[in-house]
Amino acid sequence: MAYALPEAWVWDFWVVDDGSRYHLFFLYASRALHDPEARHFRASIGHAVSDDLTSWERVEDALVRGDGPAFDDLATWTGCTLQGPDGTWFTFYTGATLTPAGNVQSIGLATSDDLLTWHKQGQVLEADPRWYEKLSDGQWHDEAFRDPFVYRDGDQWRMLITARANHGPADDRGVIGTAVSSDLRSWTLEPPLSEPGQGFGQLEVMEVVSLEGREHLVFNCLASDLSDAHRSTGTTGGVWITPTTSGPRPWVPSEATLLTGHDLYVGRVVKHRGTDDAVFMAFENFGPDGEFGGRITDPVPVRVEGGTVTLVREALVTTA
Repeated sequence: MAYALPEAWVWDFWVVDDGSRYHLFFLYASRALHDPEARHFRASIGHAVSDDLTSWERVEDALVRGDGPAFDDLATWTGCTLQGPDGTWFTFYTGATLTPAGNVQSIGLATSDDLLTWHKQGQVLEADPRWYEKLSDGQWHDEAFRDPFVYRDGDQWRMLITARANHGPADDRGVIGTAVSSDLRSWTLEPPLSEPGQGFGQLEVMEVVSLEGREHLVFNCLASDLSDAHRSTGTTGGVWITPTTSGPRPWVPSEATLLTGHDLYVGRVVKHRGTDDAVFMAFENFGPDGEFGGRITDPVPVRVEGGTVTLVREALVTTA
């Protein structure tokens, strides 16, 4: 039984464990739009809670777009949620605004004492042309700077960001953008953690997960956003995974392998509370009629054998 809303499409999401309940934050937009592609410019961030990652109860929405002019006056897009050392909950999210030249994305922050009522704190990061492509470069259909994922990295916090380098072929500039912080509020943007030319126009919705003692990067990219050369291999794209390396850069996107095809998207690896058991969730990209699915799958087990990560696909029931 997937998570679905009869009146709205549901897609990108993230899951947070508060120690007693799981929280599902998700993008949604009304089906009254008729065209599912129009959902991106009407996205709000919904919220549901669960005891078992399967049965969800919807609660008050987390965030909606801001009043213009604002960095998030078009839509609020994908992000992440975590608890700071003082108990405050932080949600980092993508703010989208529409300029005469096109869509521009940047990173915003909202905070909460209880995970239910959220207060926007404003924009915290935007693309810096020293390292990252800007819309004015004219190489891509938008200014890709979104999908923040924050985790503890040594004695600091690190954010991974969907971004594009300011050099390289237009179809192959996707990189792992990054920033660091000591307090989760003030952030310093740094050069990307990967080089362009890895086969991806963009690496969407990244997360770092630990599986059997080894860290992996999970990211998402469909065939339409692969480089021409990568797409010519026949891959459909989907959810990708690559282990952390011991080399000069933590991840090499060109070495990533597919966890799923394009029937599922924005894959998340979630740990069951108090265990190392990992499960996988994603949104259904295609329904039984071949149209956009717009709902989130139930969790299925993640299997690691000989260092290779796979899904127990026989447990995965979709409408595709």
